Amino acid sequence: MGQAALEQMRELPFYTNWSYAHPRAIELAQEVASLTPGNLNRVFFVSGGSEAVESAWKLARQFHQARGERRWKAVSRRTAYHGSTMGALSINGIPSLRTPFEPLVPDVVHVRNTNRYHRPPDETEEEFTAFLLEDLESAIVQAGPETVAMVIMEPVQNAGGSFTPPKGYWRGVREICDRYGILLCADEVITGFGRIGEWFGSEKYDIKPDMILSAKGLSSAYASIGAVIAGDHVVEPFLNESAMYAHGITFGGHPVQCAIALKNIEIMKRERIVENVRDNGDTFRATLEQLLDLPIVGDIRGTGFFYAIELVKDKETRESFTDEECETLLRGFLSPRLFEKGLICRADDRGDPVVQISPPLIATQDEFDKITGTLGEVLSEAWQRMQQ
Repeated sequence: MGQAALEQMRELPFYTNWSYAHPRAIELAQEVASLTPGNLNRVFFVSGGSEAVESAWKLARQFHQARGERRWKAVSRRTAYHGSTMGALSINGIPSLRTPFEPLVPDVVHVRNTNRYHRPPDETEEEFTAFLLEDLESAIVQAGPETVAMVIMEPVQNAGGSFTPPKGYWRGVREICDRYGILLCADEVITGFGRIGEWFGSEKYDIKPDMILSAKGLSSAYASIGAVIAGDHVVEPFLNESAMYAHGITFGGHPVQCAIALKNIEIMKRERIVENVRDNGDTFRATLEQLLDLPIVGDIRGTGFFYAIELVKDKETRESFTDEECETLLRGFLSPRLFEKGLICRADDRGDPVVQISPPLIATQDEFDKITGTLGEVLSEAWQRMQQ
């Protein structure tokens, strides 16, 4: 990585992508397009995830405008996190993050997420899917389909604790977007570049999005770079001489960042990093599921190397901890104690209280055992403390 950066610094340390392009940006765009499913062949580089969300929303609005429609609204899911800039914050479905900065960018609609843990126990997966899709479509109809520019969702939702989609969910979301002429955007800032055992979660779940967003995974966080990856049909209205995607990022496609990202992808391919996640994902789940024996562990959910453990006060009733108890449990004890024990993970209560676990993509059974052993020890101690 360092050598790639050094060589690029000597060749071309910076050049803007405004109205121009340079070799590393062109090469990286081609490489990224080769990894994405379908016709997502157009790449707009940014500096990070929030910028990717902002850029996608602006692209969606301008896409419809270029086709003679005025659409501006976005649809996202409750408890979902999509960034911290004003547009991205507006798309967030986490009220506590939004409230201090209101009024935000108007007209974002929030629909139900795919958290099944607190649904009726006798509800089938098919019934849950139908319930979610009915909620999405009714929200779009109520908002006015002719005003909705974009539906933005993560293949596996991070905030709230690794919510995976039920069977048929993504096919239904795609059909609803097609029915009303809405662009579907997959936020893959987390799930992209191997985290769940494929280069993109859109491939794993056959989402067929019109846009994919990426960020940290593109360079494995060795450089500040992200991207909006759009389908040919999304960019087509801007290819004639009179149309323009009126947006730009100063450091989008920075030559050094692009060189590092190219080297990152080269290493990932050579070392079969994505294949390691795919081959070991079931083993990781099986190892983590030993923690279900603990009284404080209510649910373990996720896929690939992307999991969450939901913590409960009562396993039978699935009763959660109060806000005050969460403060004591998560920030008062779990976060510092896990760090002290050498395990870096997130104790989070943006939804229900969870511990989120995302091991390095090169992890194998030794790491799984260490992660699970440490969690078991600390969670057992946490349960004893909460009983006092």
